[in-house]
Amino acid sequence: MNKIALAVAAAFAATAFTSPGAFAQDKTIKIAGFGAKSGVVRGFGINSEAALLAAADQINKAGGVKLADGSKGKFAVEFLDDRCTAEEGISVIRRIAGTDAVVAIGPTCSNVAEPLFGILQKKVDDKSDSGLQMPVFTDVAIKVGLAKISEWAFRNVPNEVTMYSSLFYWLKTKHPEMKTVFGGVEEDFAHSRATWYAVMKDRAATNGYAIAGETKWLLADTNFATQVREMKKANADIVAISAHPFSTCGVLKEMQRQGVKPKLLVGLTSTSTFETMQGCAKQAEGMIIPTSFAPVTKEGKAASDATAKFKGAADLHSMAAWENMFILKQVMESEKISGNPKDVQADRRKIRDGLAKLKITKGLMGETKRTDDREADKPYLFVQAKGGHWTVLHNPL
Repeated sequence: MNKIALAVAAAFAATAFTSPGAFAQDKTIKIAGFGAKSGVVRGFGINSEAALLAAADQINKAGGVKLADGSKGKFAVEFLDDRCTAEEGISVIRRIAGTDAVVAIGPTCSNVAEPLFGILQKKVDDKSDSGLQMPVFTDVAIKVGLAKISEWAFRNVPNEVTMYSSLFYWLKTKHPEMKTVFGGVEEDFAHSRATWYAVMKDRAATNGYAIAGETKWLLADTNFATQVREMKKANADIVAISAHPFSTCGVLKEMQRQGVKPKLLVGLTSTSTFETMQGCAKQAEGMIIPTSFAPVTKEGKAASDATAKFKGAADLHSMAAWENMFILKQVMESEKISGNPKDVQADRRKIRDGLAKLKITKGLMGETKRTDDREADKPYLFVQAKGGHWTVLHNPL
């Protein structure tokens, strides 16, 4: 019996020697998600975390990530709350950089992403730049043009200039009788502010609309009486609200109270969410928003259902987080990361370089083109609030 045991042991040893990794134990590939899980926009972070966990679960159950030595890596996701503040976001990314996480996915807020990208190394291999060498793959923060800040920054967010150009052109063709637009904007939030002044207002004017005026409020405001009186006085055909769900709902309820009924409502991309339907479905009825996600494909419906099991809602932001996980799996395999904690910085660089090489990625609504400045050109459509749901109104592509 001893001779048999020795022979079996020798056979296994020989096999292991000739087939590196054949019996290697699965490695853990750490992904650090971060975003807002507290405060007014906490729903976005909660949904992103759920999507990351759901995608990781699906990838792991399908075998995980094939690593350089032939072994498998299984994703482990940790999600950190940056409270939608720049200081906390910078603290969080520094903390992540000190761990063996190979990539960070986030943040939620553009006012966090902008300064956070600023502490990353601006140019790869610039020895005079001591910035963090950590790949950051953003799912939510959508303010136009942020990825250009650092060659370690990547985004999977839609292009709002393209979407609102298309929307206002379509509205002008569909409703030529409408001539004027009045804007309402969350003045203290980087995304909503930039989208009104640099995108909505500009694209509306370019498509022949007269801007009848604008009014401002803050993200956490609860009283909108003065702003809605200004809106009522302008009596514009279209009211465009560049604000997130919480204040959008507050404004819409005040519009109802004051009897303000424009011919058409246009909303911010980030408001085409479950939170809006929870907060003011009745008042939002008829609002039109361009978005880069709706569950119109088999893959989109499956991702939405899987995310729901982790107590999250599917929208353009959380489903970008889902897509990010599958893109990262592809990159990790193509760039042959090792998955060993001692190689964490080398693996980070491989992931950065792999993301930079991508020209096209597969998304839940079709192919996404990658730009030279590490941004996404995503497919999109227009949705409209109807009966407590976001329904597809028009597919311009």
